[in-house]
Amino acid sequence: MKALVLNEAKGPQSVVVQEEPTPSPKTGEVRVAIRAASLNHRELWISRGQYPGMNLPCILGADGAGVVDAVGEGVDGGLVGKEVVLYPALNWGDSPDFPSKDFCLLGMPVPGTIADFICVPAENVFEKPASLSFEQAAALPTAALTAWRAVTVKARVKPGDKVLITGIGGGVAMFALKFCVALNAEVYVTSGDESNLAKAAELGAAGGFNYRDEDWGKAARKTAGGFDVVIDGAPAAAYGSYARALSFGAKVVIYGSTRGPQFTLNAPELFLRHATVFGTAMGNLDDFRGMLDFVGDKQIKPVIDRTVTIANAGEAFDLLESNHFGKIVITL
Repeated sequence: MKALVLNEAKGPQSVVVQEEPTPSPKTGEVRVAIRAASLNHRELWISRGQYPGMNLPCILGADGAGVVDAVGEGVDGGLVGKEVVLYPALNWGDSPDFPSKDFCLLGMPVPGTIADFICVPAENVFEKPASLSFEQAAALPTAALTAWRAVTVKARVKPGDKVLITGIGGGVAMFALKFCVALNAEVYVTSGDESNLAKAAELGAAGGFNYRDEDWGKAARKTAGGFDVVIDGAPAAAYGSYARALSFGAKVVIYGSTRGPQFTLNAPELFLRHATVFGTAMGNLDDFRGMLDFVGDKQIKPVIDRTVTIANAGEAFDLLESNHFGKIVITL
């Protein structure tokens, strides 16, 4: 089978398409013929060796959708032929609040989805929403799951909440916008690209702020009057600007460190406002099921920036490093 493999961590240029043995499902597993997969910034970090638990060589990719084509012992044979989307991780564990120490995503250290076939536990496959193509379904798993848990489990966004989402254009931010709009929240976004702000407005954002403007935080506070929720993937760059725009009882949910791992907190800005800062990443099987149900019920369509074939995977990595709006999808 063809697969996108990282043999050595020397950057995106070291990712290659090569022939790999076709896997066979073990007890409790299913094999999925992948029709489409999508990239996350995680793949860039992995290609550079900037990821814990590196295990090379490895087939890349956490996100995928396809058709079950074989099952292992103990698995219902009726799954064969089902169109599915994959939960992108293993070993969340028993606690609904946080993952176990054995938790990991597909694509590192275990084989990933950017291949003709993948074997995963039967519990990892969920019926593909009928309203979505394979390409759209493949855009969901990691980013949509992270956004769903941030929005519904951590922030508990409700109708009328004023929500600020930083870095619109990235996968998690895009899904957070879609989910919050569907929940009837009043959503504002940031970007360093005016065209991204305009596109976000077309998707339902009430307003946007260019973070290249030194005073964007003041403009945000003046426009919105205060934010009940912030969904932030780059707090090192953004927190200092929006901190004084937090409403009483605000919830700040941090899901990434795109612009660096460290940022400064001003204690009075939090305790005098009775604000809370949450960290979140990914989600469990129940979160994934809830997200898929919501996507189906609300007829939410992922935003896809570009679709390329596996033969042009190098182009997909170039797109991932460039200014893009939505997900990069690879078809197989």
